[in-house]
Amino acid sequence: MTDVIAAHDLPLVEGLRSQLRSLTPAERRVADTILRDPLEVIHLSVSELATLAETSAATVVRLCTSIGLRGYQDLKITLAKQSIPSEKRVLNVVDAGDDADTVSQKVFAGTAAALEATAAVLNAVEMERIADAILGASRVQFGAVGTSAPLAQDAAYRLTTIGIPAIFIPDVHAQHVSARMLGLNDLFFAISHTGSTIETLAAARAARNSGARTAALTSFRSSPLTETVEMSLIAGSAETAYRVEAMTSRIVHFVVLDALYVILALRRRESVDALALTEDVLIEHRL
Repeated sequence: MTDVIAAHDLPLVEGLRSQLRSLTPAERRVADTILRDPLEVIHLSVSELATLAETSAATVVRLCTSIGLRGYQDLKITLAKQSIPSEKRVLNVVDAGDDADTVSQKVFAGTAAALEATAAVLNAVEMERIADAILGASRVQFGAVGTSAPLAQDAAYRLTTIGIPAIFIPDVHAQHVSARMLGLNDLFFAISHTGSTIETLAAARAARNSGARTAALTSFRSSPLTETVEMSLIAGSAETAYRVEAMTSRIVHFVVLDALYVILALRRRESVDALALTEDVLIEHRL
């Protein structure tokens, strides 16, 4: 049995190298891939690393847990902590001596660059396919957890304001059950930065097994989520590659959802009347 490399017994790379002989052939291919370029691994999804190592995502995760980590994201964060200064993990261009104004300007510039990069490569054909699926669905259920959950809640609400039946259930168990109850005319829309969140994957698979159509918004082109759903929008940046709570990815995802909302509002004739009703209700809540 592989000896555990505790998180505090860093550096991880040296510990991993010392255990190569005790790994299975498939795990060793993963380890060798990590050791060849640890910094590159930080920017890979679990599926991308599995492909490079000619094995499965499950093997990658098994290697991570066998060396005392909690999963693949823990591996990436540990590698980042060991090899990248803390201020660079906040944003690549930030320096430790930067004042508040400089940090603010760099953060704004980094986010603007991420938005511009996404706009340049966003798949318009896939956006149209998802818009068609939403307009043709009897109901739309959004699935997300953690910091993606507020985006899913907002998206469901905004579709409701233009007359599209949409829901988001915050509780992960109820979300999973509801996804399994979807039918052939329904759509499940998952939102996940990494595309490898266990709860979101479970709900997406449940929806797919129920016969519903499935779509996702994520930051990685190759991930367990993109392998699960029928349609995917990929929107991310280098800055968000290894940060589990990266704010930039959420801003990018929010803007993509906003663009999708505008497309739907323009294409749906009933949107004007629905928005008028929404505004009429909201007047009651404002002085």
